[in-house]
Amino acid sequence: MMTVYRIDPLLDSRWPAFLQRHPHSSVFHTPEWLAALRKTYGYSPVAFTTSTQGEELKNGIVSCCISSWLTGRRMVSLPFSDHCQPLVDHPEELRLLTSCLKEHMDREKWKYIELRPVVSSDWGLEKQASYVRNEKFYFHRLDLRPDLDDLFRSFHKSCVQRKIRRAERERLAYEAGRSEAILSKFYHLLLLTRRRHQLPPQPVAWFRNLVDCLGDRLTIRVLSKGDQPVASILTLSYKTTVVYKYGCSDARFHNLGGMPLLFWRAIQAAKQCGSQEFDLGRSEVNNPGLSAFKEHLGATRSELSYFRLTEHGLDGHPRHHQMQAIRRVLGGMPDSMAQLAGQVLYRHMG
Repeated sequence: MMTVYRIDPLLDSRWPAFLQRHPHSSVFHTPEWLAALRKTYGYSPVAFTTSTQGEELKNGIVSCCISSWLTGRRMVSLPFSDHCQPLVDHPEELRLLTSCLKEHMDREKWKYIELRPVVSSDWGLEKQASYVRNEKFYFHRLDLRPDLDDLFRSFHKSCVQRKIRRAERERLAYEAGRSEAILSKFYHLLLLTRRRHQLPPQPVAWFRNLVDCLGDRLTIRVLSKGDQPVASILTLSYKTTVVYKYGCSDARFHNLGGMPLLFWRAIQAAKQCGSQEFDLGRSEVNNPGLSAFKEHLGATRSELSYFRLTEHGLDGHPRHHQMQAIRRVLGGMPDSMAQLAGQVLYRHMG
């Protein structure tokens, strides 16, 4: 019987090298992403592995411990991350690591454990009776290996190609980087978008910490009409993958085609850097418009399932129930109060 060890992925020098070797690692596994989570929300990252101290890491599941008086004490792999694949090579490794998580849950009185694998069936997670599918999303990925002309031709002609050409005719000003000025434009658009969706905005400290921790792995792209920002996206890069994480816009200028042009600019830049895949992230199953937009870019859709292990074997309360309650509260709230609500609530929502 192998022993499972608990390590700190922010301090253990073996962790970054292990991520470089493992084919299923992502930007969400990295110490930089974990450091931003800790700096912003106070979460404590931890990884579980069967590799002994001083031995090269062979496997690992990384999680964050969330201690909240509002939503309970729990272990999530990983909060505010679209996915976080357990980094194992054999079903037996996964069984050992998840069994260890269960022992820690019982001993430390966690409310639940949540895993967010990209692939759940290959290693038998769906066959572990104690883990129950809690939420399902659509997950989109775009193959960047074709040349740029072929990628452009794969876009939907009216929904993407025509809008890109419209945006180019409008001569929208384009910026890319991570300066405070660019971040300010992005956050202005984020506030508009979250207000439109009746959701609290993420605290601006989260984005500043992402910029500080990820450095040149993070890029904010903004399009403006004159002095007015109209659309923006934030992407992350790791190894040969670019990840779309946040997008926001001013609805008054949607007809200008800013968002399709931003994705085209991101794709062009990714190709220049040798990236082979564009991870377009998760989409709510009940948001067909977002899924359709990603598919109009030529992305392939798959299913993404989150799994929970709870003390009583129940699936707990999915996030969409929490979001419905928050929308009711935020409906008539002024922007300043919504921002304050985001600063207070997000650390409890991971």
